[in-house]
Amino acid sequence: MVAPSLTPQARGAGRFGGMLLVASLVIGVVAVAITKANAPIARAEPGASSGEVTVLFGEPHSLDPAHQGDTGSASVVAQLFESVTAFDPGLNLRPALAESWDVLDGGRRVVFHLRPDGMFSDGTPLTGADVVRSWLRVIEPGNPSPLAGLFDDVEGAVDYAAGRDPDPESVGLRADGYDVEVRLRRPAAELPAILASPTFGIVPPAVGRDAGALRPGPGFVASGGYRLVAQRGDELTLEANERYWAGPPAVRTVHLLTSISGRSPVAAFEDGEIQYTSIGDWDASWIRYNRDLGPSLREVAQLTTTYFGFDASAPPLDDVRVRRAFALAVDWDRLVRLAGPADQVPANSMVPPGIPGRSDIDFSPPFDPVEARRLLAEAGFPMGQGFPTVTMMTTGTVIDEGILTQLHDNLGIALAYETMDFSEYFGRLEEDAPAFWNISWSADYPGRNDFLGLLLGRDQINNYGGWSSDAFESAIAEAGAATDEAAQSAAYDRAELVVQAEVPVIPTSYGTGWALARQDLLGADQNGLGILRLAGLAWRE
Repeated sequence: MVAPSLTPQARGAGRFGGMLLVASLVIGVVAVAITKANAPIARAEPGASSGEVTVLFGEPHSLDPAHQGDTGSASVVAQLFESVTAFDPGLNLRPALAESWDVLDGGRRVVFHLRPDGMFSDGTPLTGADVVRSWLRVIEPGNPSPLAGLFDDVEGAVDYAAGRDPDPESVGLRADGYDVEVRLRRPAAELPAILASPTFGIVPPAVGRDAGALRPGPGFVASGGYRLVAQRGDELTLEANERYWAGPPAVRTVHLLTSISGRSPVAAFEDGEIQYTSIGDWDASWIRYNRDLGPSLREVAQLTTTYFGFDASAPPLDDVRVRRAFALAVDWDRLVRLAGPADQVPANSMVPPGIPGRSDIDFSPPFDPVEARRLLAEAGFPMGQGFPTVTMMTTGTVIDEGILTQLHDNLGIALAYETMDFSEYFGRLEEDAPAFWNISWSADYPGRNDFLGLLLGRDQINNYGGWSSDAFESAIAEAGAATDEAAQSAAYDRAELVVQAEVPVIPTSYGTGWALARQDLLGADQNGLGILRLAGLAWRE
């Protein structure tokens, strides 16, 4: 999902993406026997008697699981609509709406067994038909999800989404009572993890048919831990789903603030107005030494990569020599270390630390201005002579000025420069990406393909630069079909070497996030996937 970069962020996803869920572990309530898969996971001044909590979240751009694609939206959607699986705080995959699953036919078929007593918040039974209907919306012809690529390995999904075969029966999804069968084009062991993404949250039948189905109010129907009962200005009010599969959440009412009108989150936290909020590195740098606030500081793991990308579909950046010249002319590591926040570290791969199977190879471009000038001259632009005006557009990162300066000094190129608020920026990338742009991508599930195939694969929605490579496609396909871990790792390494050589993107940094949480608010932890699971919160007695 796309997430704001060094300063802004969007949210990222992989071929099959994921998240955490489940209050029960945190409050010690789960006691479900599982045989085919792992066992389930378990405004006033805060306190156990209040039953409420106020948190500062990002603003959602969509409440529809199938059509959200940014972190702010995913953070809210994940509270309202559950999927069949979930990740716990340790990034272990757990059952959620499905109590178990079977992997059959050498990994080409997966059958999920839903909880027979599962239901929506209005008491309507939640069956396999609801799951299939919800998932078909992700690949709806003419209106696919921004993360439709997560379903690429499902039989018939690509042709269905493209409108080449509009028959939903052509897609490898079948419901039989409380069972859901998924048929795959090739073995895909990551499927249960991918389906933990908020993209695959199960919605009631009215969503997609009734324009008011996602409107906040008493009639809001959810499958997750909370219902959205009201929205007033910058506040969303969530009430506990009494029919949630893991039991009603311990915190009965959650006030989600999407803005505090420019006030400092730290000040709002100190004044008791909010009990959980993300904060910046600058605030964390002094809070860790503060006697009063220090114990409330939380380090938030982030499986996120910030990167710059090129429009590889049009001159002059369709020439790999030009893209390589840009990459070699900038000392990316030095810029991040000197100008970036202290919690940011230079990137050496599109895949961030913490992703299982991540390679030890350094895929980052070296700083080599001499070779950069040679390549640019070979492309017909010696020291920038005759180079057309192209635009670098970002949401305003702290290394922008350094990039512009080094490209000018080392290549003789003067780029046009624009910034745009993230609320508009994401749409600009989708509709008309500039020549040189920046974004951050956060994992939906802990897998390498989340940062490779989904972002750079041919015809993928998130491939904003339009780059295409047969060698890359072949390596990604081989990795997806591999049943041997070593073979899969080697194939992904080849894919990353292609990215390093052809430079459709330049990964720049990884980072750690920070938050403030009341010390007696239990479960206020994230697992690196960028979402706080509200159903896991509870006040210490």
